[in-house]
Parts: sequence; C-alpha cells; structure tokens
Amino acid sequence: MVVGDFPIELDTLVVGAGPGGYVAAIRAAQSGQNVTIVDKGNLGGVCLNVGCVPSKALIQAGHRYEHAQGAEDMGIKSENTTVDFSKVQEWKGGVVNKLTGGVEGLLKGNKVDIVKGEVYFVDKNTVRVMDEKNSQTYTFNNCIIATGSRPIEIPSFKFSDRVLDSTGALNLDEIPEKMVVIGGGYIGTELGTAYANFGTKVTILEGTKDILGGFEKQMSSIVKKRLKKKGVDVVTEAMAQGVEETENGVTVKYEAKGEEKSIDADYVLVTVGRRPNTDELGLEDLGIKMTDKGIIEIDKQCRTSIDNIYAIGDIVEGPPLAHKASYEGKIAAEAISGEKSEIDYLGIPAVVFSDPELASVGYTEQEAKDAGYDVKASKFPFAANGRALSLNESDGFLKLVTRKEDGLVIGAQIAGANASDMIAELGLAIESGMTAEDLALTIHAHPTLGEITMEAAEVAIDQPIHIVK
Repeated sequence: MVVGDFPIELDTLVVGAGPGGYVAAIRAAQSGQNVTIVDKGNLGGVCLNVGCVPSKALIQAGHRYEHAQGAEDMGIKSENTTVDFSKVQEWKGGVVNKLTGGVEGLLKGNKVDIVKGEVYFVDKNTVRVMDEKNSQTYTFNNCIIATGSRPIEIPSFKFSDRVLDSTGALNLDEIPEKMVVIGGGYIGTELGTAYANFGTKVTILEGTKDILGGFEKQMSSIVKKRLKKKGVDVVTEAMAQGVEETENGVTVKYEAKGEEKSIDADYVLVTVGRRPNTDELGLEDLGIKMTDKGIIEIDKQCRTSIDNIYAIGDIVEGPPLAHKASYEGKIAAEAISGEKSEIDYLGIPAVVFSDPELASVGYTEQEAKDAGYDVKASKFPFAANGRALSLNESDGFLKLVTRKEDGLVIGAQIAGANASDMIAELGLAIESGMTAEDLALTIHAHPTLGEITMEAAEVAIDQPIHIVK
C-alpha cells in the first residue's frame, strides 16, 4: 500500500462501523479478505453509542429506582430513596465504553484496518475518505455500505437544547420534571417509560389510533395500563403542530379530537421514525438503484444494482433493527468470498423494552390469515406461572401461532416480563421447523418463565395442564 497522493488498494471496504458494518468486516476478514472499515463517528454506530445499548442501560436504571421505592404489596417499604443522575449517566457511559472498546479489540484482533472519516463515492471502485484535515483515495474490489439511519426531524420541531432527538434524551444532565414525547412507537415508549420511572411527568402524543402500532392491540393495551399507573398521559390521534421554546422549557401545541391544545414541559422528545443515511455518499451519481425514500435495492446476497457494492441494515428494505443488520452483514461478507449465503430467515424478532416488555417473531395471527394460512392461536397467561407470580409480574401472556394442518409454529408474541429473552426460543422453533408438540415435549426447568412457552404449546395441542380448556 502507498499512502499520500496515490490511492490505497483494498480487497473489501466497509462503510459504517455499526452492528452491521463491524460484523461484516470481521466476517470478511475471517474469510481471508483484506478489509478496511471507515466511520465518521465512534465504533459501534448508533446502536452501541446513542441507541440500543445506552437506552437499555437508562431503562434498567429507571427500573432499579422504581423498585427501590418499595413494594408494599410484598411487605417492602422504603423511604428517602434518591437518584444521583450524573452518576446514572456516568454508569451508562461506562457500559457504552466497554462495548465500543470491545468492538475495537475485535476488529484489530481480526486484522481489520480502522479509518475515521466521511466517505464519498467517486466511482464503483473508488472512494474519497475525508476528515477535518486530510483526504485520501481508496480503491476497492468490493464494498459493503452499512451507514445506518438517523432520526427524522419535523420542520416545526427543529432539534435544539429543548427539542430533543433520542440522542439528546439519552444525554440529559437532569431528570426533567415534565417531558412531552411526540411519537408512541418503540423509541418514544421506551424512553418515556424510563423517565417516568425516574419520576418525570410524561405525556405521549401519538398521531394514530394507538401506541406501538407494530404490535397487536392486546399487547399494547397491557403497556398502556402500566403507563397509566406510572402517571403517563397517552393522547392518541393527536397531531403535533409546533413548539415555543424558552430558556427553561417548551410549550407544545397539538390538535386532538378537533381541539387545539397546548402543554408545558421542560423538554419535548421527537421520535417519529428514522431515515436512511444514503444522501451524502454520492450514490445517486454512482447509479445505485434506490427508492424515493433513500432505501437501497438489494438481492438475496445484499448485492446492489452495482455488482461489487453491497448494502445492509437500515439503508435496505426491512425493519431498522441491529440484529437484522448483523445478519445481513455476515451474508454480504460471505457472498463476497464466493459462498452461497443468502438472506433466508423465517422470522426477525422484534422487541420493545417497555413495561412490561413486548416481543414478536414470525407471523401474528392476523398476518398469518392474511397470508392464506389456516392457523390456531394458543395463549397462556403469565398469571398462571409460578415464577411470574413470585416476581410479582403476573401481567401478560404468550401466544403461539401454529398451522392447523400439522401444528407447525409460524409465529409467536409475548407480552410480559423478560419477553426479550423468552422470544429466542420461539425464533429457534420457527427457524428449525418445530411443531407445538416439539415444544410441549421439551422439558423446561421449574419454576421459570420459560415454562410459559411449554404451557402455550400444550394449549396448542389441546393438552393444557395449568389452565382449564
């Protein structure tokens, strides 16, 4: 390699070091490729730095504080519990640093070169990488684009010190007295719940008929019940119109049921979706096929319309989930190495770290019917599980969606404690072609929440033990 006015030649260039990009780089290096990864931000991307990981850390801290208030129905009383929020943020930062440092170690351990800078495509085999001081040309045989997404900014709610995106909400140096959340999707619900657990008066404004629109109503209704207990106001079919900012707060104006209303708060958090980061790379000039929303079109090996350039994660079709990006990153890296790998999943798990947690994989009951399947939906309540009762977490259920003709598991939904962990077994069942009988005959440890899966499977085969048919 020659550095300077001459281009640096690479086998594979990975653009973006989030959970899709860094996984792709490692898998490509393991396959014998000479790999360089470039990112203008920190290793780990949005997920590790200002998304999935720090939000879950803040959510966990909020749960700890909530639990520290005591549980009188269990005979536990507590007084004078306090929060040092600067310490909470310090701890959260430590979690992030451990993981991002781990990513750097993994990349270096797999002999991946790490470059910091912004990428602009010159042609199908060349990019310019620019930082604040320098610009360097790289040529490559193959490239994997994994640039992720960013929050959508509403024109009437320009991001500022008081109008926050998810990153701003995660990095507050104080616990707000009042917060308005615009958007009742998974990000708004998660962060709204976290601050409500710290004692913030939270109001969620959602434009559609219900929050958590990607989940069944019987699941979101359990979350709404808990939100109400926390003092959270959920206003649906509410259209945010504008915001007035002062040095100490905001006034949010919105319309609901034909009436114009306003609400005062310390901050307003805007969580109305994300847009792909494909608009500043030079891809239009390159001729890569994209939708009008900036989504890159790919084939089953994550290959774009230009055969040596691949794309993965939030910038391609499908849910903007870190684990989907990681999966696609492996596919792209293996395809470049000549392997027959291709996208072939039967279900991508989706999880909301709400209270209680929601998780889904495969078909919902309605989706299965819409797809032409004759299905059976079998539910088992958390309230009939010994471990759930001992955790004082009896709200919720697990529902299996099985094909009537043979009992094949094609979907599952969970609303309840630890749903995020429990969904893994159902994902494995779907990918492995298991039936409800297979799950029912698998011995599950007692007393555990995992038994709920076995119990729902017994309902599916009409042999329930712990509920009456």
